Amino acid sequence: MPSLTVRLAAVAAIMAASGAAQAATLMVAPGPDAQERLQTALLDARPGDTVQIAAGRYDLSDGLSLDVDGVTVTGAGPGATVLSFKGQKGAGEGLLITSDRVTVKDLAVEDTRGDGIKSKGADDIRYLNLRVEWTGGPKATNGAYGVYPVSSERVLIDGVVVKGASDAGIYVGQSRHIVVRNSRAEFNVAGIEIENSMFADVHDNVATRNAGGVLVFDLPNLPQMGGHSTRVFRNRIVDNDTPNFAPKGNIVAGVPTGTGVMVMANRNVHVFDNEISGNQSAGVMLVSYTQAFNDPTYNPLPRDIVVRDNRIGRNGWDPQFPGGPEIAKALGGPLPPVIWDGVTTVPGQPATARVRLADGPVLNLNLPGPGRVDAAAPTVAARVGDAVIPEPAPVRLEAARP
Repeated sequence: MPSLTVRLAAVAAIMAASGAAQAATLMVAPGPDAQERLQTALLDARPGDTVQIAAGRYDLSDGLSLDVDGVTVTGAGPGATVLSFKGQKGAGEGLLITSDRVTVKDLAVEDTRGDGIKSKGADDIRYLNLRVEWTGGPKATNGAYGVYPVSSERVLIDGVVVKGASDAGIYVGQSRHIVVRNSRAEFNVAGIEIENSMFADVHDNVATRNAGGVLVFDLPNLPQMGGHSTRVFRNRIVDNDTPNFAPKGNIVAGVPTGTGVMVMANRNVHVFDNEISGNQSAGVMLVSYTQAFNDPTYNPLPRDIVVRDNRIGRNGWDPQFPGGPEIAKALGGPLPPVIWDGVTTVPGQPATARVRLADGPVLNLNLPGPGRVDAAAPTVAARVGDAVIPEPAPVRLEAARP
């Protein structure tokens, strides 16, 4: 007689097979009432189901939402299945996801009034082979973010193209365990941004024709602060020359046009093995957060930063940040490709900022405090800092469960 363990295993296998057999594909085709039929499919889906959106153009007047775990939303490819929100009446997202283990792939989202595709509190979220675009080009009235996972665990962004976001094309905020790879961001204010997040790998991407290529920020007064452990490697961060078109008041409105990589107030960030060239303000900038804040636990300094072994070309010939042209004139030519504000301590924070900036020449502004460009005492060296800062371990993402 089979043991109880064997019988229980057999029952579990039967139940799993039954669940798999019950998984359904909900087909949606172009045509009249596409908005209602598509939203109905997203509402009717059950865990394990696939919402299959056929090739064609879908002219939608309102945003879509998904709140069911374990669903795959797929099209016939980003050049074939196009969800157009040019006629969107509200100001919300194109697609909002608030459930776990969701995959969105093989489709395009165009001209949303708000963000393109947003997921909030959605763990095991995957964005694959997508295009999000504002087809009228860079405008302050475009939606803020292209793909926008926030407050999530285990985020994968792979093969995504975003054009025209008025904040960040590819953005991950307040999340943990993140991989952004094989993607392209162009004509956005920020190409790729990792904000207030822990354990992120950003690699094998192209960030070009943005105001800023890749940003790693940490901001105050948010539910998750203390961003750390990000690796930025094997990317092409080139020719970021689109004038900053962010609406006034946005934090990224302060990103100088022509910035390759900017690290602000984040910890343990390693920038290596990238191609960085054609960025008029700087190849790499390490800066402190300069606005007022009231959280005593927030540290505004970039610290434990490593910049090494990058292939750095021409950068810094026309700096667009306050004081930049004057410093360039004083130095008698283009700014060095790596710039650090040089602030090492702030009141209330015992830690001293450590760096290893090996891709010289390096410009150290030696500011006495965050934003004190008026008191800069610039020095240039072949390298700055020799801190031994262990590289974060590669981010490993378990496959999303069905």
